[in-house]
Amino acid sequence: MHAATPPIFELKKFLHAHNWLSIFIFRLKDFGLCRELYGDHVAEELENLLINALNQHDPGSPMLNARHALRISCGEAVLIRCLGQAGDSQLMDQAFSLKVKLQAILRKHTISSLGREFEIEVGFAMLPESSLFERERIFHEAIRDARRMAQGGIDLEAVKLSSTFRSIIRNGQIRMLFQPIYDFKTGAVMAWEALARGPRGSDFESPSILFDFAEQFGQLFALEQACRSKAMETVGTLASGQRLFLNIHPRTVVDPTFAPGKTLEILDKHGLRPEDIVFEITERHSIKDFTSFHKTLDHYRSQGFKIAVDDAGTGYSGLSTVAALKPDFIKVDMSLVRDVDKDPVRRALMETMVTLAGRIGSEIIAEGIETKGEARTLTEIGVHFGQGYYLSRPHFPKPETPLDMKELTPLRSDNFGRLSCSIPIGQLVQKTLTVSPRTPVQSVQRIFATNPALSSVVVVEDGIPRGLVMGYSLDRHLATLYGRALYAEKPVAVLMDTTPMIVDEREPVESVAKDANTREMLKAYDEVIVTSGGQFLGVVTVQKMLTTLAQVQVEMAKGTNPLTGIPGNVALEKEIETRLRRAKPFCMLYADLDNFKVYNDVYGFKDGDFVILLLGRIMTWAISRHGHSGDFLAHIGGDDFVAMVNPEKAERICQAVTRCFKRLILNCYHTQDRARGWIMGKGRDGKEQQFPLVSVSIGIVDCMAPCSLQALGEKAAQIKGYAKTLPGNVYVRDRRGSSGCGQAA
Repeated sequence: MHAATPPIFELKKFLHAHNWLSIFIFRLKDFGLCRELYGDHVAEELENLLINALNQHDPGSPMLNARHALRISCGEAVLIRCLGQAGDSQLMDQAFSLKVKLQAILRKHTISSLGREFEIEVGFAMLPESSLFERERIFHEAIRDARRMAQGGIDLEAVKLSSTFRSIIRNGQIRMLFQPIYDFKTGAVMAWEALARGPRGSDFESPSILFDFAEQFGQLFALEQACRSKAMETVGTLASGQRLFLNIHPRTVVDPTFAPGKTLEILDKHGLRPEDIVFEITERHSIKDFTSFHKTLDHYRSQGFKIAVDDAGTGYSGLSTVAALKPDFIKVDMSLVRDVDKDPVRRALMETMVTLAGRIGSEIIAEGIETKGEARTLTEIGVHFGQGYYLSRPHFPKPETPLDMKELTPLRSDNFGRLSCSIPIGQLVQKTLTVSPRTPVQSVQRIFATNPALSSVVVVEDGIPRGLVMGYSLDRHLATLYGRALYAEKPVAVLMDTTPMIVDEREPVESVAKDANTREMLKAYDEVIVTSGGQFLGVVTVQKMLTTLAQVQVEMAKGTNPLTGIPGNVALEKEIETRLRRAKPFCMLYADLDNFKVYNDVYGFKDGDFVILLLGRIMTWAISRHGHSGDFLAHIGGDDFVAMVNPEKAERICQAVTRCFKRLILNCYHTQDRARGWIMGKGRDGKEQQFPLVSVSIGIVDCMAPCSLQALGEKAAQIKGYAKTLPGNVYVRDRRGSSGCGQAA
């Protein structure tokens, strides 16, 4: 539905009641094309958006029935305002102030919903004082004049001289707010970001309108210089180690007026040093002359200034630009921070950013933190610094409140494991073709040609992987001018990667993925070779690892262990926190398997997982059979389980678990191993020896008084460790400082 048009007599009444009316025409450029591409519904929606935005502007001036913006034709609206005998300069200011605001509103809507931007054309005319008889005719002539101006464009050189904007710059009316950037290790303020605002109540109060206007009309350098001066003038005293972040457009850095001498002069005036300043360069804008830009930054670095890249990963050049610049700080855009505590993909991306920063000598600043969960997760990942509304809003003067790191410290203790993927890489192995080091290069090329889905060939000799040949790498060598003539007849050992990533099948997927991510850029997506006892087993792609990690983290985020389906670390933390708050006695049972690693090595991961599942099912049954309805069981990773039970039932539950596990674990062995009661395997020293059958050890800790999660975890780990020194399936209860041993099953 189009915006309702007032009756003609209301329009006439308004025209007759006011003299010196200003007429503004706003047209949606290419509106007809919009209607053809997206249909009438979208076109009408854009019209209504334009009308509504105009109707909400400046309600203080006389209006026509509170709706002084009218639709006069398709994609076109007229705004009637009472400005008195305004000159062209004042009308021009008004027209372009409104245009910038409307363009920002329209851009936000169309970019997100349509993926493109529609430009607004603007024109204006004055309706002077006239007789009532001529008023309507002159009104229609003014409409035509304004429309012609909108269609023909306005002299941008004249707009650059906008008196309002120049007055703001000339009179130093820029306001500065300061938002703290916190150190996640100490909670102290590491730096202050200076954020510019226009005069309160003015058309330029919003920073987006202020800077969009400046950039559109060639005033960006003047505005940024005014902002830098105001920031250094008003920031006040910086504590030891603190810095001031100043936002800089990439083109400003290479502008001749951005002279280091001028900046140093202002710094010296306010008692600041280059070491106190960080130039924060937004990556949303393209860098036209990268070589000149890079040299200029090196010049400022040599004087002591630091460099930060803002909105990393969301702009024109992406991570390649970040890696090339090697900034002191990388500010990660809020689009990656939002829901990082709930979205495993965002978490993985943030972990990647932390790893990248470490490789190039930078530190990560997470922007736009709005929840406690986001802040806590970022500290877990290892993000160095953070800022956002949850931590502190921008203020003037500077807010000096330190961050309470107790609120952000993860509840889990290292004794309870961590939220991670302990799946062995061997479970993801896929087969690939192998060749010997002496195979001719042209033969390897034929292998790729006849197997289009094949991405790699492993070079193996005597069962041991010696190198890796990726299809893209082979093509790159042979595609050179003399590549085929040079290499076709030579053995593949000449071209193979002699230092591929090789891991043992028992390595966790998470650690392999992290190591793979730290490789040089050219090999970042090369496949990983997996071995078993040093012998070639297969390969794993980076994509397979990332997919597996994402799936596991999704399950863990739900609060369950992906193998057993039993609540995991997150649920355990909440349960412990709840019980500690209640201050009522409870027992913690910490169960762990003995000789499990050797069993896993000899029988394989599949049978090892079955043993873990067996213990989980037995503990679930025992707690259900002998415990209370409020008892709780968690699988915290690997072969570790933790339960919260009633103190009176703790030993009865442990007795049921140890006796049942001793009987059922026998079914997990071959007949001969079961008969002799031991298996041959390699110990941690690599030597062959006899190992008893897998057994379970349980530590029991009574929590009778208020205590911390860390203290409880340490106590449980100690008593479980003591239980593991005893032979067989056992449970041990901590007797208030003197551990007592339960019955061996």
